[in-house]
Amino acid sequence: MALDHLFQGSALNAVDAKGRVSIPAFLRTVIERRGETRTIVLAKHESFPCLSAYDPAYAALKHSKLERLLEKEETSPQAQLEYQQRNLMAFAATEEVPYDSSGRIVLPPMMRRKGQIDDLALFLGAGETFQIWNPGEFLTDPNVPDDMKDIARFRLEEKGLGR
Repeated sequence: MALDHLFQGSALNAVDAKGRVSIPAFLRTVIERRGETRTIVLAKHESFPCLSAYDPAYAALKHSKLERLLEKEETSPQAQLEYQQRNLMAFAATEEVPYDSSGRIVLPPMMRRKGQIDDLALFLGAGETFQIWNPGEFLTDPNVPDDMKDIARFRLEEKGLGR
């Protein structure tokens, strides 16, 4: 299964006290091109202190990738356990969230906590998926390249917010 449409670009949107935030239109377009539903899947990112997000159709591709990884590692005595652990993280620790016609979602409290999302959400296209960051966390994360931090600074300045 190949993905013809990839997530790219960046945006900064406000998050209200109830966790409502609008998914940027350029991301919604990709979701809707990939499938029929107005839904995103949220998960804690594997490496970064942010959320990973994707359309429901991507879940099948993710499962196939995990299956192929198991096939490569079958000779390892820990392979089956690691496969089960990866599956739990990839599928049990996710939440499907619908969005309305204006692209607004309500971030589930658990996901909001896992992604450390406060009053702002920085959306970053990452190819097959997109990420949702707390911009303050993004700017202080030592694993984020400085060029990427410039994007976050620009998005904050664009909104009149210098952090």
